[in-house]
Amino acid sequence: MRLLVSVRSAGEVAAAVSGGADIIDAKEPDRGSLGAVSAETLCDIAEQVPGERSLSAALGDFTDPAKVDAAISGFPHLDRRGPWYLKLGFAGVSDARRVRELLETAARAARHRRPPTPLIIGVAYGDWELAGTARPELVCHAAAGAGAAGLLLDTQVKLGTHLLDWIGSERLAALVAVARSAGLLTAVAGGLGAKQLQVVGHCEPDIVGFRGAVCSGGRTGRVSQTRVAAIRRAMVGTFSLSSGGSIDH
Repeated sequence: MRLLVSVRSAGEVAAAVSGGADIIDAKEPDRGSLGAVSAETLCDIAEQVPGERSLSAALGDFTDPAKVDAAISGFPHLDRRGPWYLKLGFAGVSDARRVRELLETAARAARHRRPPTPLIIGVAYGDWELAGTARPELVCHAAAGAGAAGLLLDTQVKLGTHLLDWIGSERLAALVAVARSAGLLTAVAGGLGAKQLQVVGHCEPDIVGFRGAVCSGGRTGRVSQTRVAAIRRAMVGTFSLSSGGSIDH
């Protein structure tokens, strides 16, 4: 498993990197689960991320393919040696065919950018009914069919719950397995902390993402190197316990 840490500014990158984050994710928590940072902030963040380190960025939730195309086509160019990802969700879209159309638009727009091109990650919400979107299984199928690179299982609502409150361990493991068998990169996030790592470790996603658990003051606080390092240690111990393996770093 790889550790993803969401940062809201360039000033949080050093703590995330030194704490052991494998992927730096740009996100503005005041704007919701997939709140996008400004173009200026994104470029500032990217400058602080080591060139070989993976970078991702939240784009937001979309209902209109034209807006997806505009968001990706107009996204700042990032000259990265390592892979980078763009995440988009579909709150308000319950039709799986429409979700697939949005993802197809995203994948096409990404291919038309000059290299290095971003990889598209479709976001499925565990609290999909609250988000007014399609069930995670349907989003997974749409992502695989649309040519997306991966699937993130997350929550839209951030009010003291976490992903496992919405998706049980057996269902989560099945979702990860189906996504992986379809060739998708698999990631989980959504209010997770050290207490959820044993269950998450048994499901064996490729990536586990954190914001609130690695911040002093919660998800709208500031990333703490100490907290990132503690999650890193917990991931190593839990993953070794659950599968006898190790975490790629």
